[in-house]
Amino acid sequence: MEVPKKLVRSVAGCAEDALAGLVACSPGLRLLHGHRVALRSDLDALRGRVALLSGGGSGHEPAHAGYVGKGMLSGVVAGAIFTSPAVGSILAAIRAVTEAGAAGTLLIVKNYTGDRLNFGLALERARAEGADVRMVVVGDDCAFASQKKAGRRGLCGTVLVHKVAGAMAEEGASLDEIVTRVSALTKAMGTLGLSLSPCSVPGSKPTFQLANDEMELGLGIHGEAGVRRMKVMPVDEAVETMLAHMTDPSNASHLPLSPGASVVLVVNNLGGLSCLELSIVAGVAVRVLERRGVRIARALVGSFMTALEMAGVSLTLLLVDEELLRLIDAETTAVAWPNVVTGPAVSQRPEVAAPKERMGTAKQVPSKGPGMERAQQVLARVCSTLLGLQDKLNELDRAAGDGDCGHTHARAARAIQEWMRAQPLPPSPAHLFSALADLLLDKMGGSSGVLYGLFLTAAAHPLHNRSDLAAWADAVDAGIEAMQRYGGAAPGDRTMLDALCAAAQALSALRSPGANLLTVLASAVESAEAAAESTRHMEAGAGRASYISSAQLLQPDPGAVAAAAVLRAVLEGLQG
Repeated sequence: MEVPKKLVRSVAGCAEDALAGLVACSPGLRLLHGHRVALRSDLDALRGRVALLSGGGSGHEPAHAGYVGKGMLSGVVAGAIFTSPAVGSILAAIRAVTEAGAAGTLLIVKNYTGDRLNFGLALERARAEGADVRMVVVGDDCAFASQKKAGRRGLCGTVLVHKVAGAMAEEGASLDEIVTRVSALTKAMGTLGLSLSPCSVPGSKPTFQLANDEMELGLGIHGEAGVRRMKVMPVDEAVETMLAHMTDPSNASHLPLSPGASVVLVVNNLGGLSCLELSIVAGVAVRVLERRGVRIARALVGSFMTALEMAGVSLTLLLVDEELLRLIDAETTAVAWPNVVTGPAVSQRPEVAAPKERMGTAKQVPSKGPGMERAQQVLARVCSTLLGLQDKLNELDRAAGDGDCGHTHARAARAIQEWMRAQPLPPSPAHLFSALADLLLDKMGGSSGVLYGLFLTAAAHPLHNRSDLAAWADAVDAGIEAMQRYGGAAPGDRTMLDALCAAAQALSALRSPGANLLTVLASAVESAEAAAESTRHMEAGAGRASYISSAQLLQPDPGAVAAAAVLRAVLEGLQG
């Protein structure tokens, strides 16, 4: 097993570098000289107020230094990665806030043996010096079904303790009042984690292994073993499993949760989960809790207490009343606390009504006749052609894109087929092009959908109230001009424009008196196909292919091939 890559200056100094980087970017923070300690820059504001100190091993960023600021922590003490901080540094932090005139100091400590020992020893030494210091140990882990001698582990719920204690301290509450409140708070919350991958301390191999089809429930924030290893399951089932375990009365560490309860929900990224997945988890959690009759008074979603790059999530629930909610909502300058609009989380919110279609773009009454039958014939041929090219276009796209060009064009073809079955075609070429543009923009997807939509939208304008052949040449030119204006590509950039521009040159013959549509179109198709083939020798100047060496682009551009194929299908459809 290889040691994972890390962006660090040195393995030994990464904790110091991380803390220094945060302080460098945060005007409200200062380092304590000679120690891995971050303090509020306005220590004089602590005079007469209770100071709050926390900390622990590094690797849980933004915890804990991200929560230093007015309305939260006064300072934090950071250890090395996943290592408790030194007693001397903890004591130095206590001395710093005491000398600033704090009316007592509260140490907020996660329930891990090393943290309890080191913070506890520093507390005793500070008391021996005459300081008024207390300590609250946070254990919010809901993983274990039976009581452990070591107690519940301290997890993401600790951040909520920081917030409530910080708000009370800012309002001038006494040390006794804060200790009483947060001690009760720790008994009214629970956290459970779920991981898809391990984490790795810089310079070391991953802390554990998970098979590709496995996930682990109830693991700790240092990679400690969880309570159950399960097969990967859909997110709805995974979240349901987490919340069921957290609130199961047979679980000794469960959080009692009854219908009608009001909670703060924290959906915490353990470090390596994508924001997309995190939002999905959050939405599912809200729906599951609502089905249980639980009111989500607030929902916080983001990275609050991580485990390096672990791809996983933890859910924290805190039972709240209005007073506790007020403290959660209180202002803070801590950089990692999400300053968002306060309000409950709900699975269904009223939607903004979509604007009504303007009269100028209202759908026209369909008509029947030879022209519409011919249009149906042409569109049917275009659709069958694109469906038949799906695999070929995907294969061409794999060299320079994401291999879905065929899927994208096939999706457009199926959308057109379904649309034609559902209703008659619009009565004129201009209205037909506009309707097709709307359809492809909605159903095709990708940049291809937008480009075709641009082409058809712009091409529709010259066709309004015109039926001469020259109008079709003008329409193609207008479509190409719009694609170039907004897409940024030009002929020679190895895109669909190479085929379309070649065809447009040939179609200009439609402006000549006595031009024959099928003859000119056949010439345009040949020009487009030749131009599409020539793209295999071009240096890509636009699109994803432009980031790839031309030596690797040994096939013609799939967009150009598709455009040429559409033109041939139009010709064949007109030929009947």
